[in-house]
Amino acid sequence: MSIDIFWGILIPFIGTTAGAACVYFLRGELNARVQKALLGFASGVMVAASVWSLLIPAMDMSEELGTLSFLPGVAGFCLGIFFLLVMDRIIPHLHLGTDAPEGPASSLAKTTMLVLAVTLHNLPEGMAVGVVFAGVLAKETGITMAAAFALAVGIAIQNFPEGAIVSMPLKSVGMKKTKAFLCGSASGVVEPIGAFLTLLLSAYITPVLPYLLSFAAGAMIYVVVEELIPESAEGEHSDLGTIGFCAGFLIMMVLDVVLG
Repeated sequence: MSIDIFWGILIPFIGTTAGAACVYFLRGELNARVQKALLGFASGVMVAASVWSLLIPAMDMSEELGTLSFLPGVAGFCLGIFFLLVMDRIIPHLHLGTDAPEGPASSLAKTTMLVLAVTLHNLPEGMAVGVVFAGVLAKETGITMAAAFALAVGIAIQNFPEGAIVSMPLKSVGMKKTKAFLCGSASGVVEPIGAFLTLLLSAYITPVLPYLLSFAAGAMIYVVVEELIPESAEGEHSDLGTIGFCAGFLIMMVLDVVLG
């Protein structure tokens, strides 16, 4: 593994950690308007990344299928949605701004379930980064190092508000700053772990790379539609979530076109 790929895999985690560090610089809870805008922004980045960095390359790699080149994309996308649907059912977690946990009954602390909820979000993102860098190593896929870094940077940008959205509420309910920071940062650990594991299997996954790319896209879209967009749209000032979505979508689109 080259040093470039090593740092590329760590970039999203660095974004989460930087966001979690907001507990040291901001007082009180994260402003509700800012939170809505950041949730919308994260949604826009993830949707654009799913389209430009994952689904389109998956279909480009399947050109030999002719008019059926969409099949790997459709199959992988559906599997990604199904995977997150199952994870939602079997892992106890607590969404931001609610007191009712989801998944099986559990005696876990609310803070633990909140971190688990964000970890569920980060799982497909880590897979996406790992799969794209695996595509770079495979060479014949057409995925460039610049395109892989564009995806990593885009996910890091949307991870920044996610890190803050986890750590800031924990501090506001009495948790010490350092512990809140570590919890926020820990929610992103699954990303580099998932990416590294994917790369270790890169020699074996090349034949199914289109399916894995679209699998990550489906999982990311599930997270956006099931949670991020509803949270950014509920209550007052929902237009801030919409504006944030548009900004995130445009930034990720530009990153992919310019760097890819």
